[in-house]
Amino acid sequence: MANVLPAEKRLAVLAALVDGNSERAVSRMTDVSRAAISRFGLALGAGAQRLHDRLVRGLRCELIQADEIFSYVGKKQARVTAADAPGIGETYSFTALDTASRLVIAWRVGKRDMDTCSAFVADLRSRLLMMPQITTDGFAPYIATVAASFGLSVDYMQTVKNYRTGSYRGPDHRYEPPRDPFITKHTVFGAPDPKKASTSYVERLNGTTRHLLGRMRRLSYAFSKSPEHHRAAVALHYTYFNLCWTVRTLRVTPAMEAGLTGHVWSMEELLDALLSEPAGEKPQAQPLEHRQPDAPARPLPGGRGFLRLVTAPTPALRRPPVQPDPPPVAPVTLAHDAPPAGSAQLDLLSWRPKPRAPEQLSLFPEPPSQ
Repeated sequence: MANVLPAEKRLAVLAALVDGNSERAVSRMTDVSRAAISRFGLALGAGAQRLHDRLVRGLRCELIQADEIFSYVGKKQARVTAADAPGIGETYSFTALDTASRLVIAWRVGKRDMDTCSAFVADLRSRLLMMPQITTDGFAPYIATVAASFGLSVDYMQTVKNYRTGSYRGPDHRYEPPRDPFITKHTVFGAPDPKKASTSYVERLNGTTRHLLGRMRRLSYAFSKSPEHHRAAVALHYTYFNLCWTVRTLRVTPAMEAGLTGHVWSMEELLDALLSEPAGEKPQAQPLEHRQPDAPARPLPGGRGFLRLVTAPTPALRRPPVQPDPPPVAPVTLAHDAPPAGSAQLDLLSWRPKPRAPEQLSLFPEPPSQ
């Protein structure tokens, strides 16, 4: 007979895991072995990914924010050696958030490189039916991956926070930057609205993630020891956030605000869905509809978008200012040298002063005669 946890034990383990506890803490709270909790967490994470793939697709999101949250698996990156398994070291979770509903549309766990970023943006593209306005930080691979998945007509802007550098050392300088940052916004593609371009909501989500996911909590021993368990924990957290977490400002869950469900999921309902969700196909990219722009625009034939009135051109279309030609230099007539015969003026560029005889100067002049 298979060794299966009772229903009340499984529910208690799930509730403790999504509340920010480590596996050892959950073991002490529920009187379940850590090995059983580890295996059960892998099953919950796999079911969460399948449930997310079935529910979160065919979205019409107008504003999307994307960011990466740092963590590590096994050890810090500086301690990684060639003998370590792949996936050990620093790990980033790329996350895309719908600004209106706070729905986590897509995520991808991996290194902070081009491969992970490309897979993340492609997954985001496959779940949308409307061309959004995208805002990210200044991570360079976003530009190429967004262009490859969405095309050059997408409204895409980067917001970069420039913090003060130098020898500043405050009481909490490791985790709290100086209080005088400034943000610069750069239009990359299209004509995005700078007033709507921000990463505040997705950065707020990162704080909630560190609060509810013990593996990402800083200065603790709850960090992940294997990449598989880390990916499963991230999938379980974001699925729980979408379906069960009530956003205080919205008073509903992100899935309810996005129209994916009509009620707040209970822990019992979430547990049954995670364990019974069958394997399905990943969402495939569909043609994107163009949203109605806020600025004056005229629709193009064939549904190819809109011809918009752009007051501030993109960097590719911005031309450098034309400098006026300097005024010509007027000829100058020198008073102490007479101009050549037959010429009323003397050109300053061709004029050379006449040599003068040396004059003896004395530092001690003779006294005047009486």
